[in-house]
Amino acid sequence: MPKLIFLPHEELCPEGEVLEVEKGSNLCRVALLRGIDIEHACEMSCACTTCHVHIREGLDSLAPATDDEEDMLDKAWGLDPDSRLSCQVIVADEDLTIELPRYTINMVSEGH
Repeated sequence: MPKLIFLPHEELCPEGEVLEVEKGSNLCRVALLRGIDIEHACEMSCACTTCHVHIREGLDSLAPATDDEEDMLDKAWGLDPDSRLSCQVIVADEDLTIELPRYTINMVSEGH
């Protein structure tokens, strides 16, 4: 089973987290179910950038971002070449090392 390795984040997972998941799992959904409260203002419909993450290792194992995801990523805070929207990431065979950005462009947390 692949692992999701979340690097420490001051608020969402201060000590980091390692989650074993099934291949084909949605990254955002799994994180939320396991208590990592990733922002997701559009309810995971690829219509915002609040679930933006950096895939620090394992990015090559993922399907490429769609044009819609790329268009949304252009608006994300702290964009870099390994940026993805977690709501669009489907886990493949490899482990993923994930860094949660310090900020999102969501001005008001909706308490998800």
